[in-house]
Amino acid sequence: MALPAVAPYAMPTADELPDNRVAWSVDPQRAVLLVHDLQNHFLTAYTPDTSPVNELLANVAGLTKAARAAGIPVMYSAQPGGQSPAERGLQQDFWGPGLPDDAHAKAVAAEVAPEPRDTVITKWKYSAYVRTDLAERMRVAGRDQLVVVGVYAHIGVLMTAADAWMRDVQAFVVADAVADFSREDHDMALRYAAGRCAVVTSTDAVLTELKGY
Repeated sequence: MALPAVAPYAMPTADELPDNRVAWSVDPQRAVLLVHDLQNHFLTAYTPDTSPVNELLANVAGLTKAARAAGIPVMYSAQPGGQSPAERGLQQDFWGPGLPDDAHAKAVAAEVAPEPRDTVITKWKYSAYVRTDLAERMRVAGRDQLVVVGVYAHIGVLMTAADAWMRDVQAFVVADAVADFSREDHDMALRYAAGRCAVVTSTDAVLTELKGY
């Protein structure tokens, strides 16, 4: 069960975003930026140097730089390679064995790689909260907002945002800093998030908010 080959598609623009039910704003004193599953293995689904992956990496790079400058903790989720069937659980049924036990496949893309002060969380399920210490790290840091970027929008990104909501953590999904299997899946994830569990925003909007502090 290999990853699907993703046909290039245009990233959603600011005027194409769904209406949000809530009006939260990103606060550097409360937020964590989560870079979700941007490992080389998952990015092989995309054609290099085309949309959406080129905008995805450029926007995530800009957001991580701005977050570090604003004192926002930057955390990464990364799945381990070479998982056993027991470790994979039902993901084995849906997606096969997962990442190979290969250093390049497991590494976060060089354009957005973690810096020494960042945190990398080993992730096992769709949500970055499941079987990890993400919630505890946020609690200890006094953080109750989670800004999510990465792949794939309708799977792990959306499940993590919904899981944050269920923990009374304000979630933000950055529409042009996530990517998916198709524009249809991408848009579906944004509509669900905006209507049920998160604020859907854009890279430019988040950068503008951070400049206000």
